[in-house]
Amino acid sequence: MLDTQVLTYIKNVLDNKPTDWLRLTTHRLDIYTEKLAKQEFLEEFEKLYESANADAFALQELPTAYDYIRLGHPLSCVLEWTIAKLMRTKAQNVISFSSTVTPILAVLRKNLLENKKTQIVYIDSLPEAFNEEVIHTVYGYQFETKKINNIAEIPAFEGSVVLFSQKDEVYNFDRTLLADFVINAHPKYGSILLINREENEEYVSEIQHVRRRETIAMTPVNCLKVLNKLTNNAYIDTDEDTREADKKSVVASINTIANVATKALVGSSGLSIQYAIMMGLIDDALEKHPEKDIKFIVPPNCYGGTNDQARRIAACIDKVEIVDLPVDGDNDMVKSVNTVLDQVAKEDAIPYIIAEIPTNPRVEVPDLNALKAALEQKRTTANGEVAVDSVFILDQTFCPNVHFLGEGDTLSTVRAISYASGSKFPSGGLCTAGYCIGNKKTAYLMDAIEKHLVVCDNEATDLQYKILANQLPSMNQRIADAYANTREFVDFIEETLPEAKINFVSKELATQGFTPSVFSLDLPTKGSTEEEREAYKRGLNHKLITMMIMEIPHESKYCVSYGQLKGCYWTIPATSTQGTTKEGDKDYIARVALSGNMDLERHKEVFSKFVETIKA
Repeated sequence: MLDTQVLTYIKNVLDNKPTDWLRLTTHRLDIYTEKLAKQEFLEEFEKLYESANADAFALQELPTAYDYIRLGHPLSCVLEWTIAKLMRTKAQNVISFSSTVTPILAVLRKNLLENKKTQIVYIDSLPEAFNEEVIHTVYGYQFETKKINNIAEIPAFEGSVVLFSQKDEVYNFDRTLLADFVINAHPKYGSILLINREENEEYVSEIQHVRRRETIAMTPVNCLKVLNKLTNNAYIDTDEDTREADKKSVVASINTIANVATKALVGSSGLSIQYAIMMGLIDDALEKHPEKDIKFIVPPNCYGGTNDQARRIAACIDKVEIVDLPVDGDNDMVKSVNTVLDQVAKEDAIPYIIAEIPTNPRVEVPDLNALKAALEQKRTTANGEVAVDSVFILDQTFCPNVHFLGEGDTLSTVRAISYASGSKFPSGGLCTAGYCIGNKKTAYLMDAIEKHLVVCDNEATDLQYKILANQLPSMNQRIADAYANTREFVDFIEETLPEAKINFVSKELATQGFTPSVFSLDLPTKGSTEEEREAYKRGLNHKLITMMIMEIPHESKYCVSYGQLKGCYWTIPATSTQGTTKEGDKDYIARVALSGNMDLERHKEVFSKFVETIKA
């Protein structure tokens, strides 16, 4: 009776689902509480279920489940809730992935840190991408595997037992408590992990964090397909298979955009591709320099996902260490690069630098000729031997149109790799897929990076390739249009509120191709103490953002993204993109992202109104 009731309700929900559940990659922060991600959404969703309310307006008004769909989204939460109801367990114990391998890696990571054994038992076969040797030797995860014919053959084991099955009905779980974790995988749609037994619930947050940092949730369109199969007993999948043609088109676009003809790789998100880059470089270093330590050099206030992911990798691999690279504000990137690379050379370690140009959120560009000279400089170890040269890993998400890698470009003479988050300009906010490409000096590294993209089963999905194939050709024009609006808005703010400090590229830098559509705004403040001044400024941030959203709700959103096709996004990095950054390195300023399609005059009017309220 319960199963029928649940499935009937879900069928009604699918019929009335908001269009944003399928369309958006980033969601509203004004109805989102990060500490209650998924929980708050499901609490309200449960109330709707209890009252049999599947009304479209009620669904639209639910709190934001996650701010960003790679972490999870309404349809992934509904899918997980539905399976949990049918399995008589908590919704937190069901976690969906776009990858078929990463849920296994999530358990292995937790058990590595807990020094706990893992046995992976499987029916038929493990995922095609699952590479036992690489996962043992590069990731350092310890486990054993065992093939069985049915779940009754699961042996007793001192440690965690993971049961892996590949099946068409990916939502259909065997009701067994012989395994601690049950993973069902579908070759096209991803996988769903079920956490068994109360004592294993301590794994929930750790597994969710792997999904947050190293991969993505099952995508909205694939969650919908699984839910349709569950409620209608049929996968509604009428999409034409154009993956190879779309992939070829995407790679060609990336080659053109980056001005280099090397291999381009596309992952399920920016962090998925970054993870493949880092693990690929580690793999290469372990093979070529097994005796040397590996140093990832990372700005402490860069995007929180980058910072957090790098430190999570270092926590698992003894030879890897994180070194801070102060890059903006009172710090100079070039000076910091010289200092850090000199120190790493003395230690005879392998330096990998991850940096954003322009920086986030201060939107600063270093002296590129000086940066090139710093990276080209030959260094020696404490013993006078030639030190290993660095690989510069450039997060180019703010300005993916700038040429860094091609012949004669700034980074053409040093080992360099560029990558970008696809949810920004590449897709216009329509999908999360990220991409990377290296210059000629790192062309040989792309095979190692691709190997780890495959090992984690993190390549872009069919739909992601299709969206990028449609959107990438127009990207540079959209960047130009968005920059024009942003420059006009910045000029207007400087004239209307000259006391404010604006972090944006100079017009001289813009002529060199640095035309971001994001700027940060440090509002004027007052108070007799530093604490009073900071509190006043933070209050103004919220006042400005609230006014913009309330007065222009169809265009202004409280959101973390940029590169969108229309409208204007506002956020405070310290409480969004820098969520896992150390408190002292956070930026409590407003960050504004404009598109090329918005009512700029209306935004100017509301900003003028805001200025009148603070000067009154």
